[in-house]
Amino acid sequence: MSWFQQVFIANFAATFFLAGLIWMVQVVHYPLFNDVGKENYIRYHQRHQNNISLIVGPVMLIELATAILLIWAIDERIDRTLVYVGLGLVLLIWLSTALIQVPCHEKLARGFDPVAYRWLVNSNWIRTIAWTARGWIVVAMLFGLLTKVETQMVSQ
Repeated sequence: MSWFQQVFIANFAATFFLAGLIWMVQVVHYPLFNDVGKENYIRYHQRHQNNISLIVGPVMLIELATAILLIWAIDERIDRTLVYVGLGLVLLIWLSTALIQVPCHEKLARGFDPVAYRWLVNSNWIRTIAWTARGWIVVAMLFGLLTKVETQMVSQ
């Protein structure tokens, strides 16, 4: 297996893991924040932040690193535009996380705040849509790879 294929597979896997996870967080987990109650909220939120960071952090780093590496490892079978748009979406996700969601979580860590909660849930659609789009982009890259492999096999 080539270096490019290894990088692509890692990127594909990280993106799909994160896309699935963000939908679960957006549709299931974040709505539960509103139902925890004042007594348990700070502990609940702290456990959420600690546990989700252990899962999301390493995979986000893998996705970012492999999205960057794909630029240098580009295979002629993949449209460069897809690689650059994919990296742009990763950067959008990181910016949204750092500038919007993390500050919301910092505020919520001190106690439930309905305004910060609504902003967190509404702004998280940025990441949900971006990761969903990344999923479609890596699928398009995969189809590009498979189509060209199939074409090469037929022409031989």
